[in-house]
Amino acid sequence: MSLSVFAPKFRLIPLMLALGSALPLSAQAQSLVDLYNAAKGYDATYQAAKSQLDATQAKAEQAKAAILPAAGLAISGTSTNQEVQPTPARNYATQTATVSASQPLYRPANWATYAQGKKSLDQAKAQWEQADQDLIVRVSQAYFDVLASTDNLAFVKSQKTAVGEQLASAKRNFEVGTSTITDSREAQARFDLVTAQELAAENDLLVKSLALKQLVGQQNAQPKPLKAPVVLAPVVPADVNQWVDQSQAKHPAIQLADVGLEVARLETQKAQAGHKPTLDLVGSYTAVNNNGSSGSPADSRVNVATVGLNFNLPLFAGFSTQNRIKETLALEEKARADLDNAKRSVAQATRTAYFGMLSGQAQVQALQAAEASSQSALEANQLGYQVGVRINIDVLNAQSQLFDTKAKLAKARYDVLVGGLKLRQASGTLTADDLQAINNQLAQ
Repeated sequence: MSLSVFAPKFRLIPLMLALGSALPLSAQAQSLVDLYNAAKGYDATYQAAKSQLDATQAKAEQAKAAILPAAGLAISGTSTNQEVQPTPARNYATQTATVSASQPLYRPANWATYAQGKKSLDQAKAQWEQADQDLIVRVSQAYFDVLASTDNLAFVKSQKTAVGEQLASAKRNFEVGTSTITDSREAQARFDLVTAQELAAENDLLVKSLALKQLVGQQNAQPKPLKAPVVLAPVVPADVNQWVDQSQAKHPAIQLADVGLEVARLETQKAQAGHKPTLDLVGSYTAVNNNGSSGSPADSRVNVATVGLNFNLPLFAGFSTQNRIKETLALEEKARADLDNAKRSVAQATRTAYFGMLSGQAQVQALQAAEASSQSALEANQLGYQVGVRINIDVLNAQSQLFDTKAKLAKARYDVLVGGLKLRQASGTLTADDLQAINNQLAQ
């Protein structure tokens, strides 16, 4: 058998051909940015964080009411029927209207509550930022999971074709007496195995596609593959300590814990205010209109205006204030410990993500070399099989190794791209703009 039956076919299976075989590029294919924007309007977790931010903003404005003036209007009216025999019955009516207003002058607890409202808004913003970064990573992971499953299916189909040709060759050689039945049976076993792998790959692609569609809310979600050649950007900055420093300053989890400590301190101030006096400026204006009375049949009108200060000094509350202060001080220490734990956890996650990126890039380089070596090994085994120094199983193993290496290489590239986003997420610097660099590497 001539080597030309095999070699050209494997040389015509470049990476991007495999990428496109199971996921054809069409006008309906979406980029990573397109699907991320679609997910922002559909994902329940993201929408919940956004609604929580809006609710917290309104609640922060409510806290301001405790330091602003308050005014009220009260109106009442009465009607009296008086009957004294033998005089005729008489009706008297009274209308009263009161306008009252107050302005807190010294209420430390109210000002602490107002400050807590503003801090809670900072917490909601940090939570929303976390939700946004999480959505970016989840969409990107689902996007490249589909591409990886697509590649795997394409490589399995290509391997099935190659094994089918090897099976046909073994059968022909057996028929003419140049090989044994063992070659045919080995090729048939490998063909059956690849068929089972194809079914598993098809199912995996279906599951990954459904997950992406569920995430972005589009039934026609179809990611664009990477364009060739795939260029992986180096990690910048190339110093893990710089990434850790960024995380300590910008990570939403640390911001949440830091604001939580501030809120705990303000809660202690509120508790301490239980010992302090309060002072309010109050005023009212009352108008009373009488349409006669039992003592005088004449109409009358009374207008009363008052203004004053209300002073209140707590003297004793059964030690509740002292115990409340002890409670808030303990909670303040807890918040401080939570902040320390958040800083350590974020630093560890950042280091893990950084070294994971370096390892991923090294794996890509190693798999690229392995792909070239596997291609050479396959061609050598095919030549050896032709001249009789290699058996059929050697060619089948070389085919399996080549396609397995191709699939691992494609997956490793996707992992590096997603790993770069996870590194930025771990350092707290991930934004939607970071998707554009990946978007530029997609096929147009």
